[in-house]
Amino acid sequence: MTRKKGKQLNWGVERRYEFIEFRLFWQGRINRGDLMDAFGVSTQQASLDLNAYIEQAKRNLVYDKSLRTYLRGKHFKPKYLKPDAEEYFAQLRAVDQGLVSAEQSWISFFPSFGATPTPARGVSPETLRDVLAAIREPSALQVTYQSMSRPEPSARWIEPHALAFDGFRWHARAFCQNDQVFKDFLLSRIVEVGDQGPVTAEPSADEAWHTEVVLEIGPHPDLSDNQRRAIEMDYGMESGRAQIAVRRALLFYALKRLGLDTDPAARKPQDQQIVLINTDFQGGTP
Repeated sequence: MTRKKGKQLNWGVERRYEFIEFRLFWQGRINRGDLMDAFGVSTQQASLDLNAYIEQAKRNLVYDKSLRTYLRGKHFKPKYLKPDAEEYFAQLRAVDQGLVSAEQSWISFFPSFGATPTPARGVSPETLRDVLAAIREPSALQVTYQSMSRPEPSARWIEPHALAFDGFRWHARAFCQNDQVFKDFLLSRIVEVGDQGPVTAEPSADEAWHTEVVLEIGPHPDLSDNQRRAIEMDYGMESGRAQIAVRRALLFYALKRLGLDTDPAARKPQDQQIVLINTDFQGGTP
């Protein structure tokens, strides 16, 4: 949750205050049972939390005797939570994908919701465990890896120093001792992890990982004025432009996901929708 800065409180108490405001903002109501179910506290503790919250934010909620619950006040202004639509969507996606149960989410009312399916990626937990250990220690790993450039898996030594997500798949960012370069290795294509060894390269030498590129995008110029305004709202643009920061190492994936990896003229403006305004990425930020 996005928190607002305020006076220091016990972490558990502040977390429950955040929950109260989350329910008030998104669902418009809160009661003792909600706190009891979400945090496993007693009836007495739930009452104490609500009463203490009311003392410092009387205008944020009103008690409805007929419903026997607190409703969001007309002058509601959160003190502990900064409402964020993306965080709400993230909870919906997490429940939809089975990452958390509905009971673990702070959402009490779930609207009818659907999402395009994401193919399951067969990352072995043991592989992830070993890669995380190599990043932490640090150490090199001998792995058997299935690349698309060879018909059969091959053995190589890699030195993982970070994890990367391209929107669909998880990678280990690592120095490859075989090729003497930093590159990405799909975790799902690591067939086997063998011995550990000493590292030979410093993660700080991975310039592509530590260099930030800023993509500047705008609506396709061939769209109508109304269509361009709609695209500006979709991407939160100001004055017809939006900036997206990305590590240079992930630039290929970012351009592909945004549909900017091909010539804009190859697609209809209504399909392309956005174009890349800056194209010179030499030296980091254009």
